[in-house]
Amino acid sequence: MKKQLVFNYSLRSNPFLALLTLVFLFFAMQPITLQAQSNDVFNKNNIKANMLKVTQWQLNNPKHSPTDWTNGAFYAGVVAAYETTKSTLIFDSLMALGERTNWRPGARYDHADDIAISQTYIDLYRMKKDRQMIQATIDTVKKLRTVPGREVKNHNITWWWCDALFMAPPTLAKLGVTLKDPSYFTFNDSLFRQTYDLLYNKNEHLFARDASYLINQQGEGKREKNGKLVFWSRGNGWVMGGLVRLLDELPKNYPNREYYLTIYREMAEKIITLQQADGLWRASLLDPASYPGGEGSGSGFYCYALAWGINKGILNKEKYKPIVKKAWEALNTLLSPEGRVGWVQPIGADPQKNFSSESWEVYGAGAFLLAGSQVIKMKW
Repeated sequence: MKKQLVFNYSLRSNPFLALLTLVFLFFAMQPITLQAQSNDVFNKNNIKANMLKVTQWQLNNPKHSPTDWTNGAFYAGVVAAYETTKSTLIFDSLMALGERTNWRPGARYDHADDIAISQTYIDLYRMKKDRQMIQATIDTVKKLRTVPGREVKNHNITWWWCDALFMAPPTLAKLGVTLKDPSYFTFNDSLFRQTYDLLYNKNEHLFARDASYLINQQGEGKREKNGKLVFWSRGNGWVMGGLVRLLDELPKNYPNREYYLTIYREMAEKIITLQQADGLWRASLLDPASYPGGEGSGSGFYCYALAWGINKGILNKEKYKPIVKKAWEALNTLLSPEGRVGWVQPIGADPQKNFSSESWEVYGAGAFLLAGSQVIKMKW
């Protein structure tokens, strides 16, 4: 009881110190429970153990500003880890994050990256019902809806890169559900369709990263060595992850829900044809031979999105379950003994080869945690 009181005081008086304390407690108090009981990566206890281990390691090795888009993806995974394990230490680390940031998104009101972290704020608000947790996000979105911003000025649309479809649409949908205000859904529809119309290839059923990867009418533009179009694995992983998070929020009777379901099904059908023999996806989807070595973050998002579709009865279990099985087995081979998710491509805007088993990023951990939160619900 005394230790709990000391922790609560530190959380109120110094949130950053509290977060560091949590990390220490995570390391000091749970070394035994974090050990997998067998090599069965589908055993529920083992999935929870690995999720705790990944969360622990990543909290011990922070990167970037807490409101950075990278942490938006990571903390989405941390919320999923809490919902899966019910660890009070994970929950306390989430609360410490909000106290440290004063529950504010990033500074750029019209940039999708800067409201990705707000998904976590909204999830916590739903548990605690403290309006301050979401007020700054509400104010930011209100400004986005009423004040023309730099992104539109520079790119003609707000969400001009495909990753934005993970960052912003779930945030808007979560606000719409939480505030019982469907205008957030229609606002999202408008911005999402602009991105779809610009970047979605209706033949390949994949998204270009941004307009610089589009091919003009003369057939000119960026291509891979094999002549195929450039479709970045992680970028499309962001999109599929964002779609399932959006669909999780939209009401079943929402008139435009089928629009998003169609995109999701089309992408899922394409993605399963691009999984490689080792269960992972390569950094460039249509030229895997030029990018040896699986990429952890894109693969994690695909595993998450496909497992979600099976669990929701949207994807055919017999067809998609073997894909998820191979992906989850492969993702677990990327874990170091201490819980670092390796083979993650560093921050960039295109497929790259500059990563190895030692390469990690916070969004790689987030993708692994999201995948685990859905794989654990499947019947094996």
